[in-house]
Amino acid sequence: MKNSMKIALMLVASPVAIEAGLSSVLPAIYAVHAYTQDEHREEENGEHSEENVVKMTAEERLKAGVVLDVVRSRALVQTISAPGEVTANQYATIQVTPRISAQVIARHVRMGDTVNEGQSLVTLSSVEMAEAQGDLILAEKEWHRTQRLGRDIVSEQRYLEAQVGAQQAIATVLAYGMTETQLAKLLSDDNAAAATGKFDLVAAQSGTVISDDFVVGQFVEPGHLLFAVSDEEHIWVEAQLPPDIAAGIEPGTKAWVIEDSKRLAAAVVQVHHIVDEKTRTLAVRIQMDNTADIMHAGEFVDVAIQTGESPPVIAVPNNAIVLLDGKQVVFKREGDELHPTSLDTGISKGGWTEVRAGLAIGDEIVVEQAFLIKSLILKSSIGDDH
Repeated sequence: MKNSMKIALMLVASPVAIEAGLSSVLPAIYAVHAYTQDEHREEENGEHSEENVVKMTAEERLKAGVVLDVVRSRALVQTISAPGEVTANQYATIQVTPRISAQVIARHVRMGDTVNEGQSLVTLSSVEMAEAQGDLILAEKEWHRTQRLGRDIVSEQRYLEAQVGAQQAIATVLAYGMTETQLAKLLSDDNAAAATGKFDLVAAQSGTVISDDFVVGQFVEPGHLLFAVSDEEHIWVEAQLPPDIAAGIEPGTKAWVIEDSKRLAAAVVQVHHIVDEKTRTLAVRIQMDNTADIMHAGEFVDVAIQTGESPPVIAVPNNAIVLLDGKQVVFKREGDELHPTSLDTGISKGGWTEVRAGLAIGDEIVVEQAFLIKSLILKSSIGDDH
């Protein structure tokens, strides 16, 4: 058996991406140890081996976005795939509309703004509201005067009429769209001149303004949609499935929304009971956490819904596996070195691939930026050739 020679190369990140898919230059310097041979050493199985090792400290891995994880045994999820469309969560969406004819005086928010519950959205002016506000001020004055006189001076009927009149006047302005806060301010002014007919429509919940179809100065009728406010932290995806398959899916079933090769965890919340007349499919409603604001209504995505799972096997994420020298490999950490390790793989489901040989439970491998490590090795090989 002939001796092999170890050559150490120092590589500095180039300002040009070394392979398609690399989007930025790494800010660190990596020592890549290429273990080559003067003559190929024959293995017991008759094949030849050549190992390239990338050396990166924990700090360098952090800067490069290289993430490690421990190999574990897991059950591979069996799924069914289907196209889906992102929609607003209708249970967390409100429409802001006037209840009386009015003119838009001023807008206070725009589409895309984040608003809080109770925040003023738009100021309206209405003749009906002005009359109701004036009636309220008069009814309140009469009620206060009657209270001061007392039941010993005024008749019981007058006392009740004054009380009910004030209550009805309050109910009217609230029904027209004023809030209790605006009502309290109007009454605190104690001035008939305050009955201008102006009032604000406010957000009944916190969320994002997803629609604002109007212009200032526009005259709007009752029911005209001024704003739609939606809580986008939990968004829906409607997946279309054949009725016989959809009927077997229960609320609470695990699901994943797939976008740009990323699998985002979700769960089935509802299964529709009406088949679409055109597609002859049944919609399955999936809800996902959208706190990071990465999904928006109207997007088309792919959906995977769990239908079963395999017995536990050793498995690694699909994005941890790269093709190197015609072999499927992962990069296993040994100290500060990342070694390419060939795998004998089995079934692949739900973003995970079974490993029949090549890894053991407890091994630590690269699960993010495996392509980067491969690129460094390929660059090292180019350096060897020259």
